[in-house]
Amino acid sequence: MTTISPRTVPSAAESLLCEQGLSPLEARLYAARGIANRSELEHELAHLLPFHGLKNIIAAGKRLADAIAAKERILIVADYDADGATACAVGMRGLAMLGAVVDFVVPNRFEYGYGLTPEIVELAAQKSPDLILTVDNGIASVAGVAAAQARGIDVLITDHHLPGDELPATLIVNPNQPGCTFASKNLAGVGVMFYVLMALRAELRERQVFAGIKEPNLATLLDLVALGTVADVVRLDGNNRILVEQGLKRMRAGRASAGVLALFTAAGRLPYKASCFDLGFTLGPRLNAAGRLDDMSLGIACLLADSEAAATPLAKELDGMNRERREIEVGMRAEAEAILAGINVEDAYSISLYQGDWHQGVVGIIASRMKDRFHRPTIVFADGNDDEIKGSGRSIPGLHLRDALDLVSKRHPDLILKFGGHAMAAGLSLRQADFARFKAAFEAVCHELMDADTLERKIETDGELATESFALDVAETLDTQVWGQGFPAPMFHGEFTVVEQRLVGERHLKLKLANPHGLVLDAMRFGHADPLPLKIMAVYRIGVNEFRGNRVVQLQIEHVGE
Repeated sequence: MTTISPRTVPSAAESLLCEQGLSPLEARLYAARGIANRSELEHELAHLLPFHGLKNIIAAGKRLADAIAAKERILIVADYDADGATACAVGMRGLAMLGAVVDFVVPNRFEYGYGLTPEIVELAAQKSPDLILTVDNGIASVAGVAAAQARGIDVLITDHHLPGDELPATLIVNPNQPGCTFASKNLAGVGVMFYVLMALRAELRERQVFAGIKEPNLATLLDLVALGTVADVVRLDGNNRILVEQGLKRMRAGRASAGVLALFTAAGRLPYKASCFDLGFTLGPRLNAAGRLDDMSLGIACLLADSEAAATPLAKELDGMNRERREIEVGMRAEAEAILAGINVEDAYSISLYQGDWHQGVVGIIASRMKDRFHRPTIVFADGNDDEIKGSGRSIPGLHLRDALDLVSKRHPDLILKFGGHAMAAGLSLRQADFARFKAAFEAVCHELMDADTLERKIETDGELATESFALDVAETLDTQVWGQGFPAPMFHGEFTVVEQRLVGERHLKLKLANPHGLVLDAMRFGHADPLPLKIMAVYRIGVNEFRGNRVVQLQIEHVGE
């Protein structure tokens, strides 16, 4: 069952925002998202939280400054998703700007798995680094850090994932580590790396390294920071919204890196109209495709390209990989749905699926699709190396997925080989023979931690949209704002009459809908081929459709009820 309810709008905040010059619609939207004063919407870099609040960041800046002074070889060990790729690119570009000798390695998902493992240390050692710098990983790499130190290699960890019971015995910068008082716990891995560069530049400034020369401008990296932050679906708190807004401004001004601009071109999108939607659903998937299907080195190479000529073929290759990924996803999704057709999902508190020949790089997407369809925490597994299977999970509001896995691990110490992640997404590995046992254990924990109310899908909307607000300027204004996880894009609901409907692309509905006042609007319902009844209650987003130079308001239908 799905419940549709309007968000609560604090009246005092709404009134103040109107008094401060926001339109009534904007005041309503922002008040409903916890904004109490217009000053909270100021996205200039001066409003960023200072780097000093991050535990160990001063020491990290000093360690990197020492490495630069001694011409030590720094090796970045990156993660293979969009956050890891952008964090690596920010580290590579930023450290080089500040005078470092720097290189990188990124694990191949299928050969090495995630994080700074002893095997990755062995691979890294071939480049003879003096210092390993992890980005978007490392907080759980106890054995990997020990292996590096045994070889005489120092390690500096920058990460944002939740820590386990034991921390690696080395210098760590992570807003979620114990004892860190940094006010934003939601920095992506790329955000943490950007902050470390700010601390390093401040340390170099103290050492008068820039005496008589112009300081490097770290703001040139913000397009990459914005891309990784949105693509990693971290909560867009006030601090993250500043990072994203500043990155979008660079893209719209044509000042993004060659690789980012090439990704826009490959996707058929225009950077001067860059939005959070572009970052999360257009550029992010193309970058992620490299890590899902092959090797994220290709994605990082694209982000490091210094010219259009160098970046364009790499972006085209990523675009091709993304099309291949979609084809794989379609097949896996059909198989997953066929499996679940024989199960009464309504009686379950979780979904765990395994098929040996599924693509290991796509299981997370299938988990997300099944979670969205059935509103259950979902983990999907595929074969890994030897007798291991590797799973990727997605959760629903009300269940912290990493904590749930931690509880399973504590109750069954021999079951999960390794795991990590966040509240809404996590990864793990098991022995193939233990899948059925894990499925039962995970179901038991989910049953314990959730009640029936949690399993009821709840759609929060911003209420009904007045007829005069179905306007191009309103849609354009909303499209340019920073929306995302924890600061959701506006979504409305209302009654409509279906005037026209036809199938396009075999699985999408193109519609004309009339509101109760007779206004007829274009609309799309993606991923749904079944025809709609004459009268519907629709949950929708308002956007702009541009075709042959003609721009019109178009609704994107997210949910339909009669």
